[in-house]
Amino acid sequence: MAAARLSHRMGRLLEKAPALGPWTRVYSTSPAFAEVLRLPQKQLTKVVYPLRELGQHLAADSGPGLIEQRLFDPSLEDIGRAESIFEATARNRIEYLSSAVRLDHAPSLQQPEGHTKKMNFFKVGKHFTLVDMPGYGYRAPEDFVDMVETYLKERNNLKRTFLLVDSVVGITKLDNIAIEMCEEFALPYVMILTKIDKSSKGYLLKQVLQIQKFVNTQTQGCFPQLFPISAVTNSGVHLLKCFIADITGSLK
Repeated sequence: MAAARLSHRMGRLLEKAPALGPWTRVYSTSPAFAEVLRLPQKQLTKVVYPLRELGQHLAADSGPGLIEQRLFDPSLEDIGRAESIFEATARNRIEYLSSAVRLDHAPSLQQPEGHTKKMNFFKVGKHFTLVDMPGYGYRAPEDFVDMVETYLKERNNLKRTFLLVDSVVGITKLDNIAIEMCEEFALPYVMILTKIDKSSKGYLLKQVLQIQKFVNTQTQGCFPQLFPISAVTNSGVHLLKCFIADITGSLK
């Protein structure tokens, strides 16, 4: 199995798919998610289901379903199970490889976005591989087309591409390049809205509604549900992990 991300930021690709059941209790999960489960209900919803929390601020006649179609609405139990898949243990190793010719040519994983110049592979146990791909903006490496486009067109076991869109600025001309690439190659893809902690609630809601309208009217291969996340507050990250585990069949 495999997965991939292009930055300006393009995405990730993954491989299988199960069904999710109702909430009962979380039998095993990571310590970090166990802390989330102890939050008050309102805070828990904001962290785990950010679209659901945003929908509460819509006018009654708008309908929350406009931004959250509930196509992927897993239980807390399933999210907890997914968290354990991403936890590195002796039996579930997280391995890192780079397409750089020498390891000292590979980027530091602590560097800010825009510095990825080669494809970085993260093997998550025996479940799937996540591929962090270079950006397609002005910082794109010279061999971007040969490296990235060839991989996207020829890698048959890719399950999904994740396009990382800055929620503060919305969809840019550079993002449209990546969208057109996915549409042209008939790749199933998802839009992840990053940096949702950087905007006011009202501005973020406006951006989400605009991007959702774009997805609904201008795309064919994009998954209809958006995934807003924050790397600072971890909002939406747990749900995204569960989505990845789901489409790769890792929750079976």
